[in-house]
This record gives sequence, C-alpha cells and structure tokens, in this order.
Amino acid sequence: MGIHKYYMAIYQVDFVPQKKRIQVTSRIFVDDLNAALEKKFHVKSNIGFSQETPQEEANLKKYLAEKFIIKVNGVAKPMTYLSKELDANVMICYFRIPEISKINSLEIENSLLMEWNSDQQNIIQANLNGEKQTVMLTSDNYKRTIK
Repeated sequence: MGIHKYYMAIYQVDFVPQKKRIQVTSRIFVDDLNAALEKKFHVKSNIGFSQETPQEEANLKKYLAEKFIIKVNGVAKPMTYLSKELDANVMICYFRIPEISKINSLEIENSLLMEWNSDQQNIIQANLNGEKQTVMLTSDNYKRTIK
C-alpha cells in the first residue's frame, strides 16, 4: 500500500425516485479511515483487512453515523449501512435511505476524517431530480445544502 499525499474521500449520493430511496456510496482511503477510527475509539483498527473484528465493524458503523448526516427536506434521515468492500487501498461503503418520495433540499454534514486530519476534503457528488451537483466539504465548511 503506497502513501498518498492528499486527503480526500468521495461520496456519491443518488436519489432514485422509482425506488423512493437515496443510495450512497463512499470511497475513503483505508489507511486514513483506520487512523481516524483508532483516534476515535483508542484501539488499533484493521478495517478492510483479515484481522478485522466484528467490534471494529461496529465502530465503523457508529463513526459513519456520527460523522455523515443527511437531512432530507430539513429532517435528519438515518442511513442504513449495507456493506463494504476494499478496492486496492480504498474502502467502499454502501448505504441507503429508504422511503424518500420527493427531495426539495438535501443538507449534508460530513466531517469524516476531519478530526484526524484538518486537510481532509470530502467531495460530494449528488444526483438529485436529474441534476448533478458537486460540492467540496472541508474542516472549515463541512455542511452544505443542495437544492
């Protein structure tokens, strides 16, 4: 695994009106994710590796729920964590928010990894109501509303 010089993660947020849900895919460097989990929970983290424990996955789910929040039309909606997979050095996580029939506004709060590294940038690529928008969240500005 090579060391990277930039700190970014990409989140794809897609509203699927036919299925009345939002689908979210995150792509996070696994070494950064483990470092942030270790800082948060004060234990070594092996997310994505053969030594990963059920407790570490529970810590991951808790961390994601605390740091990545989506409000639809002003109401916070819990994301259902579906699964994860490791692709080279990137952890890909899949989520779903069910029972969404219409989106007037989508507020995204994403401070993942920012407490670990203030240079972290979280890029949100949203596809809502047929329109694509991209926003970049930083430690100084980790909340955005997309309409």
